[in-house]
Amino acid sequence: MGDQAAQEVAGRRVHGPAVGGDQVVAAGGDQELAAGLAAGNHEALAELYDRYAGLAYGVAIRVLGDPGRAEDAVQDAFMNIWNRAASFDTNRGSLRAWLLTSVRNRCIDYLRGRGAHERQERELQPEAAYALSASDPWRDVALSLERTAVRDAVASLPQEQRQVVEMAYFGGYTHTEIAEMARLPLGTVKGRMRLALEKMGSYLRGRGLMDV
Repeated sequence: MGDQAAQEVAGRRVHGPAVGGDQVVAAGGDQELAAGLAAGNHEALAELYDRYAGLAYGVAIRVLGDPGRAEDAVQDAFMNIWNRAASFDTNRGSLRAWLLTSVRNRCIDYLRGRGAHERQERELQPEAAYALSASDPWRDVALSLERTAVRDAVASLPQEQRQVVEMAYFGGYTHTEIAEMARLPLGTVKGRMRLALEKMGSYLRGRGLMDV
């Protein structure tokens, strides 16, 4: 899983936004940084950490609600970037998007299994997790249902629809961010979300959990 020096950099403790945590790196900067990572340059890993550790931790703590697990997820994500840096292509996305996708995936791993029995049950707060308009059907679904029923409804979705719902709910990402991270057209993301919400509504109405 990489060498000790890399793990020490990735394992720094974070408790909030780092300086420059919300900075968006230009494509050229990404390319140079990725080249440094691929070459095994620990300074490049430290630079990546300084830029995005706070942002990554913010995503992880929002999803997991546990500081220790959030730090573990962030460390795992940075080590994933370190180990796979040679595969990064600036033409297909940014390092920021790749890192945050990795963080989200690690968090979902925790929620789905690894240590799930130890975590505290998260409150369903769709407004905080996903930017919604007042007319968005997800609002009507999420605010009126028990957490277990929502999880069951999500699990019933086809994989491509489940992915966008999980990114929105678990990760707190907007449609635009999901499109960038999943490398999909924005219209495709919106279409999958619409179909997912329709199917979730049908699933829940069939079980008497929503008004017809």
